[in-house]
Amino acid sequence: MKITDKNRREKKENADRIRRRAFLKTSALFSASAVLLPLSGFNVIDVLDGNQTINSVPYVKLNNGVKMPRLGFGTNTLRGDVGIRCVHEAISVGYRLIDTAHIYGNEESVGAGIKKSGISREELFITSKPWVDDAGYESTKKAFQTSIDKLGVEYLDLYLIHRPRGDVKGSWKAMEELYEAGKIKAIGISNFEPDQIDEMMGYAKVKPAVNQIESHVFFQQPEAHEFLKKKEIQMEAWSPFAAGRNGIFENKTLAEIGKKYNKSNAQVSLRWHYQRGVIAIPRSSQKAHMIENLDIFDFELDDSDLQAIVKLDLNTTQFPEWG
Repeated sequence: MKITDKNRREKKENADRIRRRAFLKTSALFSASAVLLPLSGFNVIDVLDGNQTINSVPYVKLNNGVKMPRLGFGTNTLRGDVGIRCVHEAISVGYRLIDTAHIYGNEESVGAGIKKSGISREELFITSKPWVDDAGYESTKKAFQTSIDKLGVEYLDLYLIHRPRGDVKGSWKAMEELYEAGKIKAIGISNFEPDQIDEMMGYAKVKPAVNQIESHVFFQQPEAHEFLKKKEIQMEAWSPFAAGRNGIFENKTLAEIGKKYNKSNAQVSLRWHYQRGVIAIPRSSQKAHMIENLDIFDFELDDSDLQAIVKLDLNTTQFPEWG
């Protein structure tokens, strides 16, 4: 990446951080304490010390019985020493689902961060994805081996076909074999449309466990959500904050909802995903934001909140360049 691009990204992240911190400070004037509501059947987060270390996130059972955390940590663009630090810090504050991909170019950094954390492999849920260039039976097998070698692990908890391009059938056959051999705990897809999933179901021996797609308050994808629920495929949202686009951290609707619970726009957004039964994987390079993003299990959005958020849907991708 060019230096100018890097500088622009860092400047934007700094601006977002200032806005989010300012909102938290302001919102404290509206509520002395967060609303605490019971979440039957789930493990509520535990605050262990003054650093707000969190060690418990609710899980969902996938269609093959594997337990997957309902909130995780995304790593796209987090590379090198920054990637190592971020993954280490994310695990230290309570994240157990770590999402990466071959195309991110950071699997070695993610693996180093995992190793640095000292957490046992069994406690983590690690996801990776073969890229379009890896499509096909032999290529996918090679890509998988490369990924686990770079990550320094013997198996993956979830492996997703990153995009529905190329020889998807060959890739899926390879993944099914790796799954049956115990090298992958669950297999799934990413960025697949309903018709592409129906086509896959015509030859798949193993049903996809997850479909990771773009979803946030500006692109809610209710039809895809309902389709996946009917198919018993777990929906997972990449870029749940729309990468800060469209002013999500300053959005007045989310801010007004947040005032009721002393929560930030980011926390309201993640809570919305959670109540829809959608897994979210927010990414941050700031430890304070990592902690903030985990702190969503002590309040519940009511019907009026949910209806207000529905009205934010623009029903169009916020990442046209990724199409």
